[in-house]
Amino acid sequence: MGDSKAAHGSVVIIGAGTQGRRLAYMWSSRGGTVHLIDHNKQQLEAALGYVLQLRAKPTDESGNWGDIILSGPTQLAYVLRDAWLAVEEVISQLDNLAPDHAIIASNSSSYGIGEIIQGIQLRNDQRLLSAHCYWPPETSAIEIMGHEGTDPSYVAVLLDQCREHGFSPFHVKQNSIGYIYNRIWAAIKRETLLVLSEGVCGPQEIDAIFKDVLQTPKGPCEQMDVVGLDVVLDIENHYAESRSGLPSEPRELLKEMIRNGLLGVKGQRGFYDYRDAPEQVPRL
Repeated sequence: MGDSKAAHGSVVIIGAGTQGRRLAYMWSSRGGTVHLIDHNKQQLEAALGYVLQLRAKPTDESGNWGDIILSGPTQLAYVLRDAWLAVEEVISQLDNLAPDHAIIASNSSSYGIGEIIQGIQLRNDQRLLSAHCYWPPETSAIEIMGHEGTDPSYVAVLLDQCREHGFSPFHVKQNSIGYIYNRIWAAIKRETLLVLSEGVCGPQEIDAIFKDVLQTPKGPCEQMDVVGLDVVLDIENHYAESRSGLPSEPRELLKEMIRNGLLGVKGQRGFYDYRDAPEQVPRL
């Protein structure tokens, strides 16, 4: 598989939500066409407006933007005909529709491509991989991870194309739940929850010392509140199912907080009380 063949054509992104619209901005930044697919017309229009707003910033170069074409799910088979890359959290249907040379990437943050395709009959699993990003364009990191059957040439093409389109790609060379950053962040979350469950100190002390030493804008408890404590628990349960020996106390603490209605920012109370606070922006 040659690089020119693999990277020739459009990028298809399924889902026009927060992540999808940011990916559309990045993948259209060097003149390439992006097809953005969503069943919600208002979501599509809002996504396009968001991309145009980002493009209008004075820090962005002008004159080399590609087209963003909005479509519903019924047009998926048609727009995939000339795609070199298709991105979706659930990728099984794309295997039957995308051309043979197209790379199919999952952007799931919790499940690697090997877990997603386990037990699924696929036409060509060699071009399937994970492409997990964070908060582009402000955070340009993207983690590329294949599975046992991924053709390395597809990984090489995607790494190169990510660099070309303003990402900072990192190759995850072995199967890793949580990729690189989220796996390390999971350990920080887990130890934070363990410290709290043992009564060593409270959330304020943890966040204050974390921010003072590492010079970060948010501490672990503040970040978990932004993500949502129910989401944090789901992720921690996934780690516990996949890896033996993890302490149960962090999960028990989260369960107790959720039972008491403490969900984080979205529920107005978590480790902190947000009922009288300005609206929090979920940026990590």
